[in-house]
Amino acid sequence: MAAPILSVLAAATEDSGGLWAHLFETVLPRYVANTLALMAGVGGLSLVLGVSTAWVVTRYEFPGRRVFEWMLVLPFAVPAYLIAYVYTDFLDYAGPVQGALRDAFGWQTRRDYWFPEIRSMGGAIVVMGAVLYPYVYMMARTAFKLTPHTLFEIARVHDRGLFRTVGLPLARPAIAAGLALVLMETVSDFGTVDYFALETLTLGIFNVWLGMNSLPAAAQIASLGFLFVIAMLVLELMSRRRRRYVDTGRRMRSLARLRAGPAQTAACLAVCLLPVTVGFLIPVGVLLSFVVKGYALPDYGGVLTVTLNSVVVALAVAALVMAAAALMVVTVAYRPSRPLTVLAGVASSGYAFPGTILAIGVVTFAGAVDRGLDGLISGVMGLSFDGFLTGGIGLVLFACMVRFQAIGYGALTSGMNRLPPNTVSAGRVLGLSLPANLFRVILPLLGTSFLAGGLLVFVDVMKELPMTLLLRPFGFDTLATHLYQFAKDELLEQAAVPALLIVLAGTGPVILMNEALRRLGEGRAGTR
Repeated sequence: MAAPILSVLAAATEDSGGLWAHLFETVLPRYVANTLALMAGVGGLSLVLGVSTAWVVTRYEFPGRRVFEWMLVLPFAVPAYLIAYVYTDFLDYAGPVQGALRDAFGWQTRRDYWFPEIRSMGGAIVVMGAVLYPYVYMMARTAFKLTPHTLFEIARVHDRGLFRTVGLPLARPAIAAGLALVLMETVSDFGTVDYFALETLTLGIFNVWLGMNSLPAAAQIASLGFLFVIAMLVLELMSRRRRRYVDTGRRMRSLARLRAGPAQTAACLAVCLLPVTVGFLIPVGVLLSFVVKGYALPDYGGVLTVTLNSVVVALAVAALVMAAAALMVVTVAYRPSRPLTVLAGVASSGYAFPGTILAIGVVTFAGAVDRGLDGLISGVMGLSFDGFLTGGIGLVLFACMVRFQAIGYGALTSGMNRLPPNTVSAGRVLGLSLPANLFRVILPLLGTSFLAGGLLVFVDVMKELPMTLLLRPFGFDTLATHLYQFAKDELLEQAAVPALLIVLAGTGPVILMNEALRRLGEGRAGTR
């Protein structure tokens, strides 16, 4: 799993034939500036939406709070590129919003009024932040729930603001983790920046690799994008490297929620309604309206085929990821050592790389494997070998497995840490071998974590666009690539059915994930 990452770094050291110098003098500064601006905007908006909603549903008791707890997670099921397509159709000059304004005020042309341009940097920040903020929301909400009430009571005794002095500082590591995921998704996004014609590093990788046929130059741009993510993580860790806190209380109990008054209720409802409306209700409503009005005229046979392709790929990747994660987690627990822990972490570092970067590494590594096998088979057996990795569906499965391994490994590691420390040792004392201990003791106890990790991987693979678009075999489509091709041709109505299927496939797992978050603080928080 580390081979594709090493392959990117190796490809970046090759000679690009002077293309890198040309890019540096012409378009690369613009790529870098646009990428940094997009990361700053989406990160800032996700922080505001995610932290504010998490604090509101954790701190206050108001009508609809239980409903908003899970509704605020729903935008996670909507791909960023999908919401970009929908809002462009909804807010463009020929869309219903501007059409209604012209009819209401008698405006004739675009010169008669001003309306914000959706296909812009600001538009990309809004649409991406509206679907990526759940990363911060889930992390911040969990941190607020797990912060002991005794620490809040100390702040109350000293007449200090609970959010500013206790809640936010102690949730900072969790918020930073959510923000890191947001920024990784922002850097790796292709569908939105391509549709909005924003020249970012991701779009530059596509242009250089496929348009200029230069893999070394594309790898060099990819490595630059990876450096942005690493630099951000290092700066955050350095800024809080000496800050620690320990809960010395005997009983773990969350802060009691306050009953909101009329004004506070209105504010809480507004804070929660805004991101849900922008990130889920409007996009899904627009797509449903296409279907209800008969504008969507899909080829149901084709839609069924691409749906089966998507489900099979997502299920296969989820199974592979969770099997590999179980092997790594149990091995580290069974034979604990520093080298094994480091190797497991390296094997699960693919999520830190954008999909376009990993696609380059996977192609480079798979080509090297196929060439090596070709030389071995033709030299030893005298037979021709066309390769089994490059050009096949196995390449897509392997790429997605490398990309999303961190999700499965993190889920099982979290579950393993909650087990009694003597669980593995007890099986060994009873004479169980590693396989027997795995299937009879460990995996049954990790069933919930195994299911949660598999569901998250399934949702992410269903939404995955850049790697599938680059690595899929000829004639093989998923819901994401099928939707992308229609939207690129300005045929969003035709893409309504596959788009709704992607959202539907992600909604169920997202609701289950929210239920797990709710149970985390169940019984710990009261109301006063």
